[in-house]
Amino acid sequence: MSILKDKVAIITGAGRGIGKETALFFAKEGANVLVNDLGANPDGSGEEKIADEVVKEIIDLGGKAIANYESVDSFNGGQNIFNSALSEFGAVDILINNAGILRDKTLFNMKESDWDAIMAVHLKGHFNCTKPFVCYIRKTNRLNCKIINMSSVSGLIGNFGQTNYGAAKAGVAGFSRSLSMEMAKYKCTVNTISPGAATRLTIDLMKAAGREVDESDWKQGPQQIAPVITWLCSEEANEVTNQIFHISQGNVGIMQQPAVIKAYKSDDIWSLEKLNNVMPELMKAKKLHDKEVEKKGEPI
Repeated sequence: MSILKDKVAIITGAGRGIGKETALFFAKEGANVLVNDLGANPDGSGEEKIADEVVKEIIDLGGKAIANYESVDSFNGGQNIFNSALSEFGAVDILINNAGILRDKTLFNMKESDWDAIMAVHLKGHFNCTKPFVCYIRKTNRLNCKIINMSSVSGLIGNFGQTNYGAAKAGVAGFSRSLSMEMAKYKCTVNTISPGAATRLTIDLMKAAGREVDESDWKQGPQQIAPVITWLCSEEANEVTNQIFHISQGNVGIMQQPAVIKAYKSDDIWSLEKLNNVMPELMKAKKLHDKEVEKKGEPI
């Protein structure tokens, strides 16, 4: 049985890469899909109606889909994306916030426009597309909806030359944590994906890092992300929320959330002398914790 039968999904940035693979997987599992994509270049410039190609593939598979070309960086664009899905299919159950661009530069060389463009598409784009959906959920009391947001190792761990992208993606993780609490009463789950895959946005970075890229290898490609997103949008995952899942090189794992590892209490305001003793102990605890997590995180 198709696990997403008759569900209606909005997938942004679905013309290529992870978004496209997810749209096709959703359609095979019975979902009706709005394929949103501006058709821009990796830096966000230009437009091309590539969403039409994905819609055709879905229809050829016997599924239902419509194309949408709005940019997620616009508040009106986010509303129009939602309105298009609602008008065509009569309801909305799933939102996948996947659209993204890159403007990689060290902070020394970064222009204000490089910062603003990344924030507009990634962080504000999540807000623009999610707000109309959650307002609809509350207004109609529609239960058991799903929201999947896209973070990145660049934001969760860090990456050279991506202070703008990293900041936006860390913001997405924070956005997801708070939103999951707000949506709990409607049984709407909110989860975050940390993907590692060879896509149009990442292939050049991978090659620059000296990694061999084989786009036909599913362990490198975006097709490995789609089944995990699909499972998280199924009834099997109704109790799974406020989590970060990392998918890369054929592995799927759950990531730790920010938490205090070790703490000391003082009855008086901390003196520099006391901190000289405490801070090295905290650093030791952190290093030990990191080693333990690295060991536990090895694929089984």
